[in-house]
Amino acid sequence: MIQLLLATTRPRRAVPGMDLLDDSVTHLRVRPGDLDLYRHVNNGVYLQYMDVARSNLLADLGAFGRLAQRGWYPVVAASTVKYRRSLTLGQRFTVTTRVMGWDERVVYLEQVMDRGEQHVARGWVAGRFLSRAGDRIAPVDVVEVIDGAPRESPALPSDVAAWARAVDVAHR
Repeated sequence: MIQLLLATTRPRRAVPGMDLLDDSVTHLRVRPGDLDLYRHVNNGVYLQYMDVARSNLLADLGAFGRLAQRGWYPVVAASTVKYRRSLTLGQRFTVTTRVMGWDERVVYLEQVMDRGEQHVARGWVAGRFLSRAGDRIAPVDVVEVIDGAPRESPALPSDVAAWARAVDVAHR
C-alpha cells in the first residue's frame, strides 16, 4: 500500500513524447510484507503491484494533473491474472503496462510481470474512470484529456474481447 500511496501522491515525472499506447515499465522489488506463509508473493499482492504500475502509466503520460483537475479517478471493473512463476523475497522484477484499447465504458490494459528473462505473470484489467460525484466517465473523454484530441481505439485482441464478454464488464 505504501508503494501505491507514493505512486499516486508523488507520481514520477512524465515521459516526454510518450503515446497512450506505448508501454510503461515499472521496476519493483519483493519486500517482506509481500510474502505469504509459503514465503512467496501472495496472489493478492500481485494485484497491488499492478495498481502501482497503472498509476505509473498515468504518471508517464503526464495525466495525473489533468484528470485531477476534472475530479476523475480510475477504478478496476474486472481483472484476471495468470501466474507462471513465483516471486520471492528480494527479487527484482518489472511490470510492463500497456493500453490495449477501450469501448464505450471500459479501458482494457495488459500487465506483464517479468523477472529478468523469465515470465512471472500476466494480467488483464478492465478499468473505468469515475468523477468525484460517482458518475462514470466515458473512456473516449479520458483519452481526449490525456491525448489532447479525440482518438479511436485500436481493435481489441480477440481473446481480450472474449474475456470482456465473459465477465460482462462493458455492460455493468
